[in-house]
Amino acid sequence: MKVVVVGGGVTGLSAAWWMARSGVHVTVLDKFIVGWEASGRNGGGASHYQSPLFEEEQRMWPQMDALLGYPTEHQKERIVIAVTERQLGQYHYIAKMNNEMGHRVDLLDAKQAQTAVPLAGENCLGGMQYRFGGHANPQRTVQAYAWALQDLGGRIVQHSPVTGFKTQGGKVTVVESATGRYECDAVVVAAGPQISGLMAQLGVDVPLAAARAEMIVTEPAPMMPLGGVDGNGLYGRQTMRGNLAYGGGPHEWIDVDATGPAARPTSPLTRNLARRVAELLPKAAHLSVIRSWAGVIENTPDGRPIIDRMRDPENVVVATMSGVGFGLSPASGHAIRDLAIEGHCTFTDIGKLSLSRFDGIAPDWRAQRGWLAAA
Repeated sequence: MKVVVVGGGVTGLSAAWWMARSGVHVTVLDKFIVGWEASGRNGGGASHYQSPLFEEEQRMWPQMDALLGYPTEHQKERIVIAVTERQLGQYHYIAKMNNEMGHRVDLLDAKQAQTAVPLAGENCLGGMQYRFGGHANPQRTVQAYAWALQDLGGRIVQHSPVTGFKTQGGKVTVVESATGRYECDAVVVAAGPQISGLMAQLGVDVPLAAARAEMIVTEPAPMMPLGGVDGNGLYGRQTMRGNLAYGGGPHEWIDVDATGPAARPTSPLTRNLARRVAELLPKAAHLSVIRSWAGVIENTPDGRPIIDRMRDPENVVVATMSGVGFGLSPASGHAIRDLAIEGHCTFTDIGKLSLSRFDGIAPDWRAQRGWLAAA
């Protein structure tokens, strides 16, 4: 069986790796280089308890270094701390909800939170500790997926934007790109913000809006006992070297170029992010921001992923993760593998992630939500 995966982000690479493990001849095509968009530019969190893929996410992450054969720098558990009463109330609600679902979350009072997070300050009012989930290094993980895929005989073709498809008998038979024509028995379209344009060529409407995702990184700080610390509207982690890597809204809605990497203009979010990191971790407020970078995240109208196999063309699987792709990648790759090979997900019900939930959506849905690029 030959499968072409369009998109070399973490979702496409995981799907390709899962398929290569099953003996599939798989080729990944990416418009630029693997992991260049949101997959390499995120907080690295892996705690998506509201997803139908959650149990598989939690099962797989502790095994990934051994299965891939390369380090992801995965670490268990996360802490979320509050610097306002409103945040604290929200975290108490989340903890209660998770505990009722059987996912252990411990509440922390102010002293416990400040002890667990030595870089926190007197403004820390408390928080919660997820006894599940964790985080990993996005750059390392993308490398690990890519190398593990190649070790299994998979092929990755970079600088190869897809330009079209050839269909016959209700199936895609050839994927055309800047580097040539690739015959296939099945196709996975996991190309992030480019999904809408690519699927439109197949007569399929996938409603998506693109936004910049920006991260900042500080110089190294003293190591905290647990590197995964969120709060104050931020997601992020402390790296193995001690750097603080953080990102988190508000979105900058943009239009994307389907053929190559979009420009990365200077963003006002850098200062916004730095201020909120200093509020979250006052004992690190003196650290300099040494770099920042941006990627592009595609967003569905309801903020949930789409993972679905099409009826026409019947051999196409579409996968857009709507901002939660990194953490769910071990599980989403498994689900995509199942859809492409088995025709259905074998380990959980992903019906709520189907594309059909957007049937009949208004053509101007982005304008209705205000999700439009600034002039």
